[in-house]
Amino acid sequence: MSYPPIIRNLLKDLQKLPGVGAKTAERLVFHLLKAPVEDVLSLANNLRQLKEAVKKCRYCFSITEDDPCQICSDPKRDASVICVVEQPKDLLAIEKTGYYQGLYHVLLGRLAPLDNEHAENLTSDALKERIRNSLASPRPVKEIILATNPNLEGDTTALYLFNILKEFPLTVSRIARGIPSGSNIEFANQAILTDALVERKNFLRA
Repeated sequence: MSYPPIIRNLLKDLQKLPGVGAKTAERLVFHLLKAPVEDVLSLANNLRQLKEAVKKCRYCFSITEDDPCQICSDPKRDASVICVVEQPKDLLAIEKTGYYQGLYHVLLGRLAPLDNEHAENLTSDALKERIRNSLASPRPVKEIILATNPNLEGDTTALYLFNILKEFPLTVSRIARGIPSGSNIEFANQAILTDALVERKNFLRA
């Protein structure tokens, strides 16, 4: 005897999620079967809204319901500094420190050829266009902070960005090693992240 088609299809869909295997998918399905109808329908509605209402900001590529996002549209933010991160969750981690008041740019990835993540998958071209446009405006970008993760892939991505940004007359800095090597920004506490930003180091130009 096998599960009904509806359950089999749901099991297949759940196993497409990261970290969800067959046994976990089964537990989730039976949990949903026992849960109140309103809870399951609320989950379904939130999933639908996630795809329909959440989008990428046209400028920084972070997730938002409004385009531009709240940070990019805030005139009080320091437009002369852009902090470049790998993912929206890294942006949120830095925002929680309350220290950084500039703008952001989300790469939506990193350079990791073994994981099939290459330069063309990043939003680096859009970053260059942002800088180019800003230099012709009253509020030009003066510094780019590379806040990619302090691991091999993050360092490789930072070096790649530094090289493609050499054409611009601005400072390119890298967050300090207050964050342990091999870790992820999203898991660092607020004090460590603040120190990493305060003590950031300039990339040396060749």
